[in-house]
Amino acid sequence: MKTETSYFTILKTGPGTSIQDLGRTGFGQYGVPISGVMDTVSMKWINHLLKNAENEAVIEISQPGFKIKFEAPVIICIAGAKSATSINGLNVTSEGLLSIENGNILEIGSITVGARVYLGIKNGINIPKALNSKSCYPGITELGMLKKGNQIPYFSTKSDLENSRAKVKFPRDWMESSVIEVYPGPEWKALNRKTQSRILNTRFTLSNQQNRMAFQLEELITNQLEELATSPVFPGTVQLTSGGKMIVLMKDAQATGGYPRILQLSEDSISQLAQKKPKDKITFILKKLFFEN
Repeated sequence: MKTETSYFTILKTGPGTSIQDLGRTGFGQYGVPISGVMDTVSMKWINHLLKNAENEAVIEISQPGFKIKFEAPVIICIAGAKSATSINGLNVTSEGLLSIENGNILEIGSITVGARVYLGIKNGINIPKALNSKSCYPGITELGMLKKGNQIPYFSTKSDLENSRAKVKFPRDWMESSVIEVYPGPEWKALNRKTQSRILNTRFTLSNQQNRMAFQLEELITNQLEELATSPVFPGTVQLTSGGKMIVLMKDAQATGGYPRILQLSEDSISQLAQKKPKDKITFILKKLFFEN
């Protein structure tokens, strides 16, 4: 299939829109965050349908009101949160493959299920890698968060979707569930049984304090844990402060921290949490590590 470099232009966007792949690993000793998409489930679905490499970068959209103009034909795929989506003002499905023509304008409107929409492009977004990743992060990549007027290169393709009768439906039951699977963190056993039980039986509320670095929970957990010497942390690490605040680290989290690490989310659980809005409720269910009795 013939490809040429073309550009799309950001006509409108809210805060928190960026280009992300699976992130950059191996640089934690230099204080470099892993970054990458908050929801890997949706990203991998997109690249599977587009027949892209699994790690090909996508656009992560965390606010409604995103509008983009394509210079040349291409096949795109949308997944993640369910949204009101249109091309040139005409409503289209908010999931699966879509054919874009010269000058088409794609708009992502209100989000009805989930919190983050993902947009992928056939053959990928043509931006350079920094430290082996296209994930945007200020100070590491030339692009930070996307803003109005940004022009981004992509590989345009001329392809006919009309010959394909296959229709796919992106499953969203997992993102609607309020139960988040977690594993015990390094300091979990330092908590007494009463505190452990309270954590596992509390219905936590996501606060307004959430971004790509961390999500905070509103309910406080009284504890007697001492703060640590600086220790490694990762996306999905749940920290508990001396004041009782629980903080779930996300993809742009720092590489080290001093708060006790009581729980750890898996990659799928991070994806699930990433699709939650402020004031949504969640509960934790503890999974045993394979080497535990």
